[in-house]
Amino acid sequence: MKYYAGIDLGGTFVKCGIVSEEGELLIKDKMPTQRGRSFAEIAGDMARLAGALAEKAGVSLSGAGVGSPGVVDSKNGAIVYSCNLNWRNAALAEEMESVLGVPVCVTNDANAAALGEQFIGAGKGFRNVVFVTLGTGVGGGIVIDGKLFEGFRSAGAEIGHTVIRMNGERCGCGRKGCFEAYASATALIRQTRRAMEKHPESEMWKLCGGDPEKADGRTSFDGMRAGDRTAKTVVKNYIGYLSEGVTNLCNEFRPEAVLLGGGISAEGDTLVKPLSELVDRKVYGGTDYAPVKILKASLGNDAGMFGAARFAMLRSR
Repeated sequence: MKYYAGIDLGGTFVKCGIVSEEGELLIKDKMPTQRGRSFAEIAGDMARLAGALAEKAGVSLSGAGVGSPGVVDSKNGAIVYSCNLNWRNAALAEEMESVLGVPVCVTNDANAAALGEQFIGAGKGFRNVVFVTLGTGVGGGIVIDGKLFEGFRSAGAEIGHTVIRMNGERCGCGRKGCFEAYASATALIRQTRRAMEKHPESEMWKLCGGDPEKADGRTSFDGMRAGDRTAKTVVKNYIGYLSEGVTNLCNEFRPEAVLLGGGISAEGDTLVKPLSELVDRKVYGGTDYAPVKILKASLGNDAGMFGAARFAMLRSR
């Protein structure tokens, strides 16, 4: 049996787990990233954490994988740029290998999460999945025939930045009408606040204690459950926007499953069922021949850790 370290590198914490090639998690732990330190210090500590956990688990590592925020050159194991870490052209794999003594590979953190869900999460048993995270932005990853799709120089799969509405809301990327500008948690909060301003009678005001700045991604769903008409409209429109982007992904890649992660996915069937109905009606050619399941992701914050380990497994073959 071979074992791999899966490392999820975040701006606040580094999480690491030792995972068998069958997907069993032996042990995990985390440490503060402490971003003010040098690249070499952080990389060294990541390697030492992985080594210490493997030793504690009583196994030898065959390799390690890292999921990192930012633009990643996975071919060379380098971080091209990460604003979260303030790194440019950081040779992460090389630095970690000098300490850990086993091969290290690196991919984008959203890609790692997608691979983790396909390996041992909600996408287990499917060879082709698209993972969509509904958080501050819309991110995710694409797995084709069991392998991560990264695009040219690992710069692809930016699914949040496909336009679903020409000349629509301005996105943080500079374009207008992006999927992210309509379907992220940030977008939902903006839509909720606008609806509240137009409808002072809405129950959502009570849910926010009279302060629209306290509205969050749950407010409209909570209002809908309370029977508020304005909240129902916000949720209906939001799921409609989400369905446009998901349908595009289905038409482009025709996965077996689309997996939803991020904060908004916590709504579960309240989100998934109406979304599935809309996508089934919109997807090209219908779903009789090649149906697409829409599922809530299951690994939560551990998805990137499992995916990073899986990335290392695939690279070692």
